[in-house]
Amino acid sequence: MLKRVWARREWILVVLGGLALAALLTWPTLRDPRHTVPGDIGDPALFAWQIAWGGHALLHNPLHFWDSNTFYPDPHSLAFTDTVLGYAPLGMFGSGMEAAVLRYNIVYVLVHALAFVGAYALTRQLGAHPLGAWVAGVAWAYAPWKLAHAGHLNVISTGGIALSLAMIARGHGWSLRRGHRPDRHSPGWALAGWLVAAWQISLGLAIGLVFAYVMIALCLVVAARFGWVWWRRGRPVFGRRLLVADVIGGLVFGAVTLFMGIAYSRVVELNPQADRSLAWTEAYSPPWRGLLVAPETSWLWGERHAAARAELSWPPEMALLPGVALFVLAITGVFFSVFRIRHRILLFLGVLVGVLLMLGSKLPWHGDPGYLTLSKHLPGWAALRTPGRLMLWTTLFMAVLAAGAVSAVVGDVKEIAPWRKDGAAWSKRLGRAKFVVLRLALVLPLLGVALDGVNRTAHPEVLRYPAAMSVAPEPILVLPSGGSLEMSIMLWSTNGFPRIPNGIVTFEPTGQQRIRSSSATFPDSASIASLRADGIKSVVVLPEWLGGTPWEGLPNRPFDGLGITREEIDGAYLYRLE
Repeated sequence: MLKRVWARREWILVVLGGLALAALLTWPTLRDPRHTVPGDIGDPALFAWQIAWGGHALLHNPLHFWDSNTFYPDPHSLAFTDTVLGYAPLGMFGSGMEAAVLRYNIVYVLVHALAFVGAYALTRQLGAHPLGAWVAGVAWAYAPWKLAHAGHLNVISTGGIALSLAMIARGHGWSLRRGHRPDRHSPGWALAGWLVAAWQISLGLAIGLVFAYVMIALCLVVAARFGWVWWRRGRPVFGRRLLVADVIGGLVFGAVTLFMGIAYSRVVELNPQADRSLAWTEAYSPPWRGLLVAPETSWLWGERHAAARAELSWPPEMALLPGVALFVLAITGVFFSVFRIRHRILLFLGVLVGVLLMLGSKLPWHGDPGYLTLSKHLPGWAALRTPGRLMLWTTLFMAVLAAGAVSAVVGDVKEIAPWRKDGAAWSKRLGRAKFVVLRLALVLPLLGVALDGVNRTAHPEVLRYPAAMSVAPEPILVLPSGGSLEMSIMLWSTNGFPRIPNGIVTFEPTGQQRIRSSSATFPDSASIASLRADGIKSVVVLPEWLGGTPWEGLPNRPFDGLGITREEIDGAYLYRLE
């Protein structure tokens, strides 16, 4: 009874501690969550729009969920880039741009909290002491390399990976310290783990596709291992209920993966220019020294690594430091741990394989065999143009090794408690005061991984919504079109979700390309006729953004006699084509 009460209290403290830690280590995200975003005003605006559109579509037109209001008139536009579909239900609460920004910031903080809780749950299930699990949770959720992805919600949304693995392991009564215990089977936990894994896949395939392949490989290994035991003993290792839970959960997981994959393959079918060649992977493959370099937004290491970072061709995807403290703890965990030697070897091999794959084409043999081999033969892998993001798996293996090391130290300290009757004679002379100091020193690993994760991430204000858009008849073309401004325009469109040709991804959709080209000479008779043919009813021009674009000087171009009207609204120009 007492054990059950403690377990319940432990998880309450872990969840509350995870939330508090997330608020602290992502600060100042929650200081002004309605007007600022972490990182920059580019990708966060895109993901804030995505979540808002998801909720809007679920409420008003779920059958056309993928046909968003952006990139008009191109269909299936929500799948033009990696989509955090799993957060769509949150978009059903609140409306408008301010609500979208607030929602994004709350999700951003919760993402870190979930990553911590997930890694804590996984390492506890594997047999780590609570302090070791705390170290693993902080190390994985706040690894320095993640700071470079502050604006990539799809990349930092990893909590479901560790949490689902923890739940599935618990459902199968398995841990690293105690092995497989059939008396601990729980079909409910196993099924819940598969459902969490399916939800994780719905947060995008940039991270989810690798996770799907890891789960497939894991299932094949487990099936081979226990199939062999079944064949030798003549009886199944798993009960029927657990097997049914695995089958149902696996089918749901597979269905969600297939659903996401079909959505993205449909985009390539409609827009062949969206298909990525291996040249993308070669360009974004990090050198091995990137493992020792922190992003510039790392409070502890950012400035110290400035010179090394300058040698990287694309630092946001190549500064991959998992944490200095984590390096030390993980190496210690290979030699000194509560986990068995064979498990430590397997974890170390996991780290090694993760590093080799993460280097992409920068291996001495150019990544084939390696990452490029997978790109050539595994469906969808070629679209993963940034091998460095596999650092999340390397970090997870290192975090488990670190948890084992810290847990072993905690166990040894307990053994020398001066009040233990069976303690060594020298430990009794240690004294209570010195022993308390020794126990307090156990928090140093936790402080180390926490300091590694402290950020100095910028939190700029999002761009002000142009009042002209609120009165412009839709579909609306906002000029200039192109560049990072497009992401802010997408965010602005959360005010009512008017159809707009604007938007930005790594390729230029056919319809958008046509409208941009025809509007370059706007306003003249040819451009107006072309825009009308595409259904555009109004054009909003932002003068302060026109410099250096094809639309520079547009407000000075004559428009009399063209059958359109123009009015100035709060510094912007609204052209009505109706």
